[in-house]
Formats: sequence, C-alpha cells, structure tokens
Amino acid sequence: MQEMEYVKIPYVEKPVSRILFGTAMTPFLEGGDGNALLDAIYQTGVNTFDTARQYEGAEMSLGNWIARRNLREEVVILSKCGHPTPSWEKRVHEKAMRKDLKESLRNLCTDYIDIYLLHRDDKDVQVGEIVEVFNAMHEEGKIGAFGGSNWTHERIEAANEYAYKHDMIPFTVSSPNYGLAEQKEDLWGGGCVTISGPDNVQAREWYAANQMPVVAYSSLGRGLFSGKLKSEEAAKNAPKILDEPAMKGYGYPENYERLRRCEALAAQKQVSVAQIAMAYIFNQRINTLAVVSTASPERMQSNIDALHIKLSEEECAYLDLRSERQA
Repeated sequence: MQEMEYVKIPYVEKPVSRILFGTAMTPFLEGGDGNALLDAIYQTGVNTFDTARQYEGAEMSLGNWIARRNLREEVVILSKCGHPTPSWEKRVHEKAMRKDLKESLRNLCTDYIDIYLLHRDDKDVQVGEIVEVFNAMHEEGKIGAFGGSNWTHERIEAANEYAYKHDMIPFTVSSPNYGLAEQKEDLWGGGCVTISGPDNVQAREWYAANQMPVVAYSSLGRGLFSGKLKSEEAAKNAPKILDEPAMKGYGYPENYERLRRCEALAAQKQVSVAQIAMAYIFNQRINTLAVVSTASPERMQSNIDALHIKLSEEECAYLDLRSERQA
C-alpha cells in the first residue's frame, strides 16, 4: 500500500494531494450525509476535495463534514463558480462570480476557499475583467489560488499576460478533461475543454512547458477504464455499463482499443486496468493532479497506488495508439 503524494500550488498555504476526491456523486449531490465516506477517504491521505456551486447540495455536505470534524485548516477546498444557467446563459461576470462565492462560503462553512475556478469560460468577456475580479477576491482573503475549469490554454495565457502586465496574481490552476481516453464529444455542453487525444498535442506541450497544475477530470473516461467494461465486447456492452455522457464522450472504437491495450499491460504488470489508465496521466511531463469520485476507500487507495507505477515513454505511446509496440 503506497502513500499519497502532495504538491505545492502557488497561493495555497497547505500541501495539495495529487488525487482529489470529487463530490459530484451520491450522496453529496443530494446534500446527504457522506461523513463516513469522507472520513475513510481522508484516512487514505486525500486532503483536497473538489466541489462546485453547480453540484447541487455537494458543497453543503462537504462543509458540514469539515465543520463537524474541525478540519478546515487541514483540508484544501477546490470549488467553482460561473457555471451557465440550465438554459446555457453564460455567467462569466463579476455579479455571478460574487453571488456564487457568497453562497459557496456559506454552504462550505468557511470564510475562504483555497482554490477557486471559473467553471466555464465566455470568450466574449475580456480576460482582464476576470483577472481583476479574482484578484479582488484574493485581496479580500476570500480565495487563495484561482484559475479556470474548461478554459483553453490560449485564454489562460492571455489572462496571465494581463496579470503580469498589471502586476497582478495570475491563474495558477487549470482543470480540463485529461486522460488516456480521447474525448470525442463535449459530454455536458457549455464549452467543456479537453487536452486529451491527438488533436491537443499543442495544449499538452504548453502545460508541460509551463508546469501549471492540471486538475484532470474524467481521467478514467467516466468508467471506461474502471475494469467493469471488457474490450472484447466493448462495442456491445458499453451502453449497458457506461452512462449517457460517457458514451457520448468516450464510446468509440479508438478508445476500446486503448482499453484493450490497458488490459494487456495491466496483466503484464499484475495491476488493474484502472491503475494503468491512472498511471498513464502521472507518467507525462505535465504537472497532473486527478479528481476521483468513488464510494470505495479501497478503490481510492488503488488510485493512490497507481501514482507509483512507472510507465516508459514507449508504454505510454503504445497505450495512446501512437505506437504498435508494447515495449
């Protein structure tokens, strides 16, 4: 059993676990009592929790647990603001960001959020406006680090150029989709951004060069690499095992072939398919963290163990269909 790894993120005073627990799941979405699960997850070494104003009752469930256990100074909270309305009206502006922050602070039972992200982007809004709002929130002591979820690297770079030019704090965190599976379609709409697959080499090169922490979501292809789906019958069984967003984003022959190769390498290394897929993202030149939602502390520990699995460049290329040789 391996130990958690931690990283340092600028403007976050505490170490950040490289694997975050994601609260976009039952019972948190319903605002239910997930204290026992959170206790067990915390015991694995996970000290960083991913949530969002958009995740219905999740902030409240997480906040109640943190308050009851008196853990506010021990845990790192990542939350998000500015998600579009149900009719996809964009909300990337100060009024919406301030409203979401106020509600999040109340629900999380805290007076500050360690990492605060805009859940979506609106390219009609000048990046300077957003940088100034985030800097004001930081100056007020209400947020630590900030950045974008589902932002392109070009927009992040533009935001940071504005910040440097005006002697302000830049974006220091990004949360796109990233994993072995190629995301073919936007799972939820509203401008989801992926850096996976052959079309996004330039984005990955930018992240590798800048070493900005990438908090990857859907890193296991939303269940594609869970081990429940077997590659030999993937085309037939995927709709029975994967949910609709997973099928929309990942249910394609290329990803079933990636699954087959994961199975082969997992058998060779005597680990699980999920561990190989998780290890893939941690054996890149990108400064990667991963959000994991699971009801099983054992599965969380398995993901932590995957942090320590070493894959060669040749093995990574084989998994990602860039080479026919397993090496």
